[in-house]
Amino acid sequence: QVQLVESGGGLVQAGDSLRLSCAASRGTFSRYAKGWFRQAPGKEREFVAAISWSGANTYYADSVKGRFTISRDNAKNTHYLQMNSLKPEDTAVYYCAADSRYSDPKDYYGMDYWGKGTPVTVSS
Repeated sequence: QVQLVESGGGLVQAGDSLRLSCAASRGTFSRYAKGWFRQAPGKEREFVAAISWSGANTYYADSVKGRFTISRDNAKNTHYLQMNSLKPEDTAVYYCAADSRYSDPKDYYGMDYWGKGTPVTVSS
């Protein structure tokens, strides 16, 4: 069974940076759209960023635009989320996802492969 495994979460201070990684345990996801989502305590899961199979197209939630960057390395079957200028409101469990239906992201919440999440805590 294919798994997506996130890494890179942790506890940081406001203004710091973190880079999250998401690796597929097996199989090739090179043609799949990929994304990142997050869920803060007491809130619903929300879209953060998505990227097309080639990396040419990227999409961001307004709350992270200009601070977060999504990227991918198809040779490594891995995608990343570089998070800069972190704020306490970025505190959440971050989930990666992949979508076998599309090579360019659409219907973000319908992605069909999901990781188990990695926690990010930003202290003020």
